[in-house]
Amino acid sequence: MRDSCRSAMISRTRPVDPQAMDVSMSSLVPSKPILDQCLLAGFAAAGVAVAESSRHEASLNSWLESGQHGEMGWLERNVDVRLDPRQLVPDARSVIVVADRYDGSPDADLPPRSGRIARYARGRDYHTHMKKRLHQVSDQLQSMHPDEVFRACVDTAPILEREVAAGAGLGGIGKHTLLIEPSVGSWLLLGEVVTTLGIEPTGTGQRVDPCGTCTRCIDACPTDAITPWSVDATRCVSYLTIEHRSDIDSSLHSGIGDWIFGCDICQEVCPHNQPTRLTSSTPTHEAYAPRTSGRDDSGASFDVRSVLDWTEEDRREAFTTSSMKRAKLDMIRRNAVIVAGNYLNAVEDEDLRSRLIEIAGDETEPPLVRQAAIEITERTRESR
Repeated sequence: MRDSCRSAMISRTRPVDPQAMDVSMSSLVPSKPILDQCLLAGFAAAGVAVAESSRHEASLNSWLESGQHGEMGWLERNVDVRLDPRQLVPDARSVIVVADRYDGSPDADLPPRSGRIARYARGRDYHTHMKKRLHQVSDQLQSMHPDEVFRACVDTAPILEREVAAGAGLGGIGKHTLLIEPSVGSWLLLGEVVTTLGIEPTGTGQRVDPCGTCTRCIDACPTDAITPWSVDATRCVSYLTIEHRSDIDSSLHSGIGDWIFGCDICQEVCPHNQPTRLTSSTPTHEAYAPRTSGRDDSGASFDVRSVLDWTEEDRREAFTTSSMKRAKLDMIRRNAVIVAGNYLNAVEDEDLRSRLIEIAGDETEPPLVRQAAIEITERTRESR
């Protein structure tokens, strides 16, 4: 069952005639044995793209110039490298793209005062887990092709991975800017090996539009961050709760809802992500099974009242082996304050309200946490 499900996921990534692609015909090695190695390493899907310049240089530069990347200053660096994997690995000819699938099942009813966690972050840190297996694949290929260069990348390297994944035939980019594999959706984590080895490409070279006239992600976004094939990070709940290290504009507080780390709304409403017989039977990697330590029984959320009292030791323990380590203590407590305020808009909880008032009046609290509490308590006081 596991192998047949994987085959279904890579059915669209069969090798195509290289003569139809803009790629040198000299010394191309077959892609199938390499894809098989990737699947044996536990990846759910794999493909090969031609190492070439991005087609989206103008749109990326426009997005950066407009400031829609927010405080993610690292995106402004190495733009030339990001636009062409051959700048990352000189003389690169191919990019091997792999995908892990994580569970996107709908959440059951969560306990009161829950702060939800984006699904990709509920299990083990994908950076560590994927990179270890990618290095295994890379090392195997290096032993077979000692004169070639192989560089494994997971998220942190300057590469436009979703565009490359689409070029490898793994799916198409949705209007929410995420990769959609039409048969199983967008609950995917991506990794790459950039190499000087020439490999048969598995993409068709044609742009795939998985969305058509659908605008569900745009309509559902609580902060209006999405326009077709573009996301304004400064309004995106995922960015605000994970990357934004300063005060969050109070006009965006209500849109954050109950999300304490990340947001899945644009994926939850996507038609490609609705449960089907295939998605139910297609495996997700066990490493991404939600941890339950310090969380609700499903591992999907934290109790925000508890998070308000966290120490640095509490944060380290809760985030051990998790990609949530990116959020510092004052950030996650700021997020908890905002989620608590949204909860109080619907439910009266005197204990929670008293704690927010206490934080707002405590000059020893970190400014990031205290300012959020001041804004929340003033707003909830006015609405009572």
